[in-house]
Amino acid sequence: MIRRLFIVLLACWLVQPMATAADLAGSKPPTDLAGTTAPDALQDLYFGETLFYAFKGDWFDAIARLDTELGQFHRLDQPELDSLFAYLDEAEFAVGDFELAYRMHQRAGRAIKQVINGEVPSSVRNGALYRLARIYFQKDQPVNALHALQQIDGEVPEAIQDDLAFLQAQVALATGRNTDAVQILQGLQEVESLNGFASYNLGIALIRDGREREGREFLDRTGLLADTTPASLAIKDKANLVLGYKLLEQDQPDAAQQVLERVRLTGVFSNRALLGWGWADAAQGRFARSLVPWSLLVERDVTDVAVQEAMLALPFAYGKLNRYGQAALLYGEALQTFSSEADRLTASINSIRKGAFLKALTRDELLHDADWLVRLRQLPDAPESYYLLQLMASHDFQESLKNYVDLEALRKRLVSWQRDLDAFEQLVAQRQAYYQPLLPEIDQAFRELDSQMRLRLEQRELITKRLKAILTAPRPVFLATAQERLIRQQLDRLEQALIDRKGPVPRSVSARIQRLRGVLTWNIQTDYDRRLTEAYHNLHALDTVVERLERQYVKFVHTRQEAAQSYQGYTDKIRRQRQQVVAAQAQVQKLLARQGHVLEVMAINELSQRRDRLDGFVVKTRFALADSYDRAARAKSQERVEP
Repeated sequence: MIRRLFIVLLACWLVQPMATAADLAGSKPPTDLAGTTAPDALQDLYFGETLFYAFKGDWFDAIARLDTELGQFHRLDQPELDSLFAYLDEAEFAVGDFELAYRMHQRAGRAIKQVINGEVPSSVRNGALYRLARIYFQKDQPVNALHALQQIDGEVPEAIQDDLAFLQAQVALATGRNTDAVQILQGLQEVESLNGFASYNLGIALIRDGREREGREFLDRTGLLADTTPASLAIKDKANLVLGYKLLEQDQPDAAQQVLERVRLTGVFSNRALLGWGWADAAQGRFARSLVPWSLLVERDVTDVAVQEAMLALPFAYGKLNRYGQAALLYGEALQTFSSEADRLTASINSIRKGAFLKALTRDELLHDADWLVRLRQLPDAPESYYLLQLMASHDFQESLKNYVDLEALRKRLVSWQRDLDAFEQLVAQRQAYYQPLLPEIDQAFRELDSQMRLRLEQRELITKRLKAILTAPRPVFLATAQERLIRQQLDRLEQALIDRKGPVPRSVSARIQRLRGVLTWNIQTDYDRRLTEAYHNLHALDTVVERLERQYVKFVHTRQEAAQSYQGYTDKIRRQRQQVVAAQAQVQKLLARQGHVLEVMAINELSQRRDRLDGFVVKTRFALADSYDRAARAKSQERVEP
């Protein structure tokens, strides 16, 4: 009986959701960004904003902003003058990293392949190949990951050397090349960042390679690690659990129990450890001692498979101790619990079919909490989420769930963008209503000022030419003041008037006119050098005024253009963007419905299997309950017969 129940136990454990290649290899906890770090002195503001969103975990905004920045950069006539040029390699790599973190594996692969195929140093190319291999491995495509790793040649960045070797070992394990994995992992035993993970994987590789005794030694070594970090504690528990059950399979219950005792009572593997611990005692015929771990286990969450197993194992142990009445009571409690859980599963399945499951997944108050899955399971009005934590054990379900949540977030983002486009249209309309009546008058005034400005500039050019001509051929008359020119004109008119009289010109008048002309010429000639110097000073001062005037002119032109461009040319762009948003909304709705259906089918299938399993437990429990009652009745009858 013990052997049969133990076989049932192992079978139930083996039918748990299949893990990916990374899970089977006991992989190190992945990092979201495989090498994308903030530069020490970041000069590009927009790239810095992208990194801010990425390190905050907001992958969608990070990708959207980085795609926009790179798109604008590649359209520049002289990209080497842009501030992003110094960080172009980091930005190109970051595209793949962010898309990988957002689970856009296909686009991430393309982005990294572009870097691999480009003219880049070997260290950069090898870093990209490492990330590409990691993408394939996370997608459970170890053969493609192996092909990418085989292309690595030359210098490997020091920051990823250990991680690269560990990934090579994981890929070797996943592809059945256990001997290669052993050789690689043996060289990683002293790497501090892989403490525990390297030894655990080495133990698994040795066991698969047929060197079971050595493999168990490394699993045992992993289970005795002194490190107390959460990741190390988890890998210690996992190693002890695997080794303990391995020893149980080999009929070494005493050794298995010593190993299983190391597993923490509060860890994720504690339930399986308690169950195996009890079976180790039972295998040695120590049923009274097996009651201790199983009694602890039955008090835990009844949705756990190990707890349900313990609810059958505990009365079985009491029966072996000839306490049939206690066994019958426990079988009765187990029967009631199994029936209740089966009804709960039926209610969960019906709730999922009505769509309540998908609504529960996208509650806003839950998604902002890091422990939202735990809180979701505890919602009293959501029976469809009661078994959610167990469903999350499936890698496929996790990925499908993340995709659905991201699609729902994208749907909300598209609705928000549609509202933003409405706001942009209102803003453009308000700008047009403000500027359109003002611009005609401003343009008319500007044209008048522009014509005056052009006239003055032409006069300035004429003065400049005359001054330059004076340097080679002095013309003092050109430096006469305005008053002197007026006097000259008056003298010319006087002479002309005297000529027009048609009579002799009085000598005294003619002499006075000539004397005045002489004085005027004398003043101009004697003051020529000072006037020429002053004219050049005034011309230079005028240059400063003209430059300021030209700057104001250019500034006005730009302001005028900005005013017009603030409301012109947006109609077509907004219309195209709106069409794209509407098309994206239709596509997202289609994908959301399809992904939601996949989630519902996966959840229903999983819960149906659990319900069928509970139904089987109900049948077995009823037979065991009847058998316990029969044994208890026979025992009482025998007590009455005996004197």
